[in-house]
Amino acid sequence: MVGVSEPDVSAVPGDQTTLLCVPFAGAGPSFFHPWRDLSAGRWRVTSVELPGRERRILEEPYRNVVEAAKGSIDDIVADLGDNAKVVLFGHSLGAVLAYELVHLLTARGIDVQRLVVSGSPGPWTQRERRASGLEDDEFLARVEEFAGFRHEALDHPEMRELILPVLQADCEMHENYVPSIDDPVTVPITSLRGEVDGLVTAEEGRQWQAATTGTFDYVEFPGDHMYLVDAGREVLDVIEAQSAGDR
Repeated sequence: MVGVSEPDVSAVPGDQTTLLCVPFAGAGPSFFHPWRDLSAGRWRVTSVELPGRERRILEEPYRNVVEAAKGSIDDIVADLGDNAKVVLFGHSLGAVLAYELVHLLTARGIDVQRLVVSGSPGPWTQRERRASGLEDDEFLARVEEFAGFRHEALDHPEMRELILPVLQADCEMHENYVPSIDDPVTVPITSLRGEVDGLVTAEEGRQWQAATTGTFDYVEFPGDHMYLVDAGREVLDVIEAQSAGDR
């Protein structure tokens, strides 16, 4: 289905909760494919598939988070099906996009059980350190500084040509993000952060408490802004533990 990655549907009960993953800047659904095995049947793992990457590489990427959410919601709802239960996970850009999707999903009557945000300040906090608008080399250096690592694909001219416009569009929409709704969501929120994240402080990670009228939890992992690259299993274990009381 266009707009949502194809989940692993083998041996999946019809009433199983979906873990809907929302990619960070420059990433696509394939980042979360290993989570299907790591989830060990705990969820039906799928991902939002934004234009400009992977199967949708030839499509124009979004430059506005609210428009991206509205443009994705129909495909997401169709993929979830009737009587769906869903947990949303989003890292960095994916966190604020997931927040917008929670508003849209609950308005459609979808049972959103929890929002798990990662590596992100609260949705009303504007980013002071910016990369959008810089020349290509300076832009990539700034993104590398933010993320704490450099993707090896950027060292290959052909891959860089494909990835750079999407990464620039993603950074633009993240850095210019303003929530579409001032009201907090009603679903529980868990905020995750790498304990040495140089882009998001612990105080900023805890700002998500103001974004929900439900329960709130805050958890830190060893690592920097991109801690989740090597911590998929640990992240899923936390999601399961935090979601246990939602059922």
